[in-house]
Amino acid sequence: MFNGMDPQWDLYLPALQDTLYMVGLSVFFATLIGIPLGVLLVITRPGHIMEQRVVYQIVSTIINIIRSVPFIILLFAIIPFTKFVTGLFMTEGTFIFKEGAIVPLVVYAAPYIARLMESALLEVDAGIIEAFQAMGATRRQIIFKVMLKEARPSLVLAITIALIGLIDATAMAGGLISAGGLGNVAYTYGFQRWDTLVMVITVVILIVMVQCLQMIGNFIARSMRKD
Repeated sequence: MFNGMDPQWDLYLPALQDTLYMVGLSVFFATLIGIPLGVLLVITRPGHIMEQRVVYQIVSTIINIIRSVPFIILLFAIIPFTKFVTGLFMTEGTFIFKEGAIVPLVVYAAPYIARLMESALLEVDAGIIEAFQAMGATRRQIIFKVMLKEARPSLVLAITIALIGLIDATAMAGGLISAGGLGNVAYTYGFQRWDTLVMVITVVILIVMVQCLQMIGNFIARSMRKD
């Protein structure tokens, strides 16, 4: 069952570093895109502070279209775009490695984060927003000092969910386009060589990562709720 019973520990640390590198950068850029999109979805929806039905429908439809595409298809469908982006910032030929995987990961995660942000911001009590409007607060103040501030715990949990989703997607990218990371180890050494021990250890590492991230996210969210 376990070929040779050699855990090959030297495989896992570099792969773990690659996974953290891809997940960290992807969630950073996806959050930079996702939060403004989430705010836009909320403030332009009917009845909100900057109602713009056309803008809301266009943004909402684009997000739904991207979210409808499975990551495994998105990964290959946007290869020309990935080549273009990596060509702007990186040396030629890096589009299929871990740097190149970041582009589809961001495209995949940003709309997802935008929807999570939308849900988190909609939890903000409308009465609080109306009270600040009555006091003469500007739209900018309502967005940054009311909506985003009040929704901080939910936003942290939303980013935590996105992080966990990106770990899953990163593992897929590692196996399919040789992006490196734990997914590549599981596919190359575990599946192709049918080494069950490698697959088991990789899965255990991924489970530990997910558990740790969820615990950290829950702790930060609870701390914010006590403020």
